[in-house]
Amino acid sequence: MANWSDPRPNAAAFQTAGAVGTDAFDAGLRSYMLSVYNYMLSGILLTGIVALGFSWGGMDSPAARILIGGGPLAWVIMLAPMGFVFAMSFGQMRMSPATLQAMFWGFAVAMGLSLSTVFLRYTGESVAQAFFATAAAFGGLSLYGYTTKRDLSAFGTFLIMGLVGLIVASLLNLFFQSGVMTLVISIVGVLLFAGLTAYDTQRTKSMYAYVAGTQDEQRMVVMSALTLYLDFINMFLFILRLFGSSRN
Repeated sequence: MANWSDPRPNAAAFQTAGAVGTDAFDAGLRSYMLSVYNYMLSGILLTGIVALGFSWGGMDSPAARILIGGGPLAWVIMLAPMGFVFAMSFGQMRMSPATLQAMFWGFAVAMGLSLSTVFLRYTGESVAQAFFATAAAFGGLSLYGYTTKRDLSAFGTFLIMGLVGLIVASLLNLFFQSGVMTLVISIVGVLLFAGLTAYDTQRTKSMYAYVAGTQDEQRMVVMSALTLYLDFINMFLFILRLFGSSRN
């Protein structure tokens, strides 16, 4: 999950809404959220196309030769998405909106390359089922996060701590290779990113009040799309690990 600092930390949400009028504010919010979802969905589509193309040909594909075969280029491809996320997260205020947009599309391409082995390890039917299950779950959870009157910010610290624990457990399991631990990590991962989807959606919505009508609004659109993209992709991967059928 990419963290985004409030560009106007001393501003109050109701001040922006009152300044532009409730109707105009609501219209702006809808347009803003639509832009976030358009970026996110376009990024996922681009990732899927790149992953499918890079893995085309099965074990004779570039994905099989480079990623499964191993080597320095494989590590570059696998670590590139993380590099994009760190660069965007820490450099967002120094980048123009156009640069952030270009970085987002580059990130989506890098993710497509790194995730291309999914099509080699799992059947096409499993990938499709996991994708549509994730889309349905994400849609419902994001809608809840957008419409609920309950403040989900109290869960933020818990969810972030859970994410750190999940990363640590995943790294440890690289050495232990425990099937039981893999199952537990996958279940916790699905639940964790389900919670993050609702939390990040509400956070994205609430941030609009601080950036509406400023030069930071477009930056926030891109960074929010990145955050929700990561929630979607991670939930998809954990669902695929739980229910996907291996090609072997």
